[in-house]
Amino acid sequence: MSDGGVKRMYLVVESGQAEQPFRWSAGTYGSRFLTAIRDDGTFTGIKCPKCGHVYVPLRRVCGPCFTEMTELVPVSNEGTLVTFSVVSFGFVDPSTGKHRAVPYGYAVIKLDGADSYLIHFIDETDPAKMKAGDRVRAVFEDEGERTGSMLDIKHFELV
Repeated sequence: MSDGGVKRMYLVVESGQAEQPFRWSAGTYGSRFLTAIRDDGTFTGIKCPKCGHVYVPLRRVCGPCFTEMTELVPVSNEGTLVTFSVVSFGFVDPSTGKHRAVPYGYAVIKLDGADSYLIHFIDETDPAKMKAGDRVRAVFEDEGERTGSMLDIKHFELV
């Protein structure tokens, strides 16, 4: 293209049709966490025997104590909105390979009974309708549609 003698060039970047197949294990505790979501539509935490800190999602070792954890505990499907962002630019979701519709909400959530945070989608996209401290609840895919992944949680909704 030419504009007053200035040639303009546009760069186009495409991923093409490249496929990147892979398999990985969520591990013993990650599998238990995802299985509870898939089979029961519930969250499971893991409790440190030394400090009592409850982690969601599950992990094997307590960060502050460096203590191995094995005690699984139930955690609520409801919690508190810690912070959020409304994303307004499109991208290909690496979990699905599809373009994610915009805008969408992304939130940091502290589930009742947990001491750590869970990051996931929130169904609200108007920042004026959300604030830190709001109560939220998990909305799961229908039973039979769940596959054992974090996407079995459709999103969180304001309560």
